[in-house]
Amino acid sequence: MSTVTSHARAALDESVEAGTVGDHLGTTEEAPGLLTERFACLLPGYRGWYWAVSVSVLDDESTINDIVLLPGDEAIVAPAWTPYRERIRPGDLGPGDVLPPEEDDIRLVPAWSAGDGDGTGVVDRHFAREIGLGREWVLSLEGREDAADRWYDGEAGPDTPIAKQAPGVCGTCGFLVSLAGDLSDRFGVCANKMANADGRVVALTHGCGAHSGTRPKRSASASQLPDPVIDTMRAELEEF
Repeated sequence: MSTVTSHARAALDESVEAGTVGDHLGTTEEAPGLLTERFACLLPGYRGWYWAVSVSVLDDESTINDIVLLPGDEAIVAPAWTPYRERIRPGDLGPGDVLPPEEDDIRLVPAWSAGDGDGTGVVDRHFAREIGLGREWVLSLEGREDAADRWYDGEAGPDTPIAKQAPGVCGTCGFLVSLAGDLSDRFGVCANKMANADGRVVALTHGCGAHSGTRPKRSASASQLPDPVIDTMRAELEEF
């Protein structure tokens, strides 16, 4: 064991709990005059970790810079940190939870720069901005199309099993509440309390068995009924 390694081992033994330092694992030259001496870690629960002692060497004199515990290739470590915004999923928000949009969220644009209506009322938007009325942000074109794609591909789209077997589409159903704006040509809101999609946005091409045009099917009855077991329709005379 070299003098530098012995110095590093002695400094490590003084700094950490006794019995937690194992064999010398090697030396790494980080830069000219800067070495890292590595020693096995014997701490319970730290299998595969090692002690790293940073040492500066100048004119055969060594100085201990730092001592850290680092994971090796076989160490068990926590998974990479995933930001909260990327971990949260639809339906995770509870009472009191907040999820502000990103500052550069492409789905939103200032209300004065674009509307989410039918393209009319530009003067009204400018007037509302001047007097401080109306919404500060509205859906951008990208935001609308993102929502449209999600709804169309979801449970209220045309490709679900219930829609494929429906007697009619939502666009012809009397329970459909029309939307206003750029999405009105593709979506509406179901107002049938007996339907699975009640109160939800549905594609006009979606459908279910609760369509307003659904009529009960008449079962095919036999053309001639068999004789009853007990005849209650005719009076029988008995002779005494």
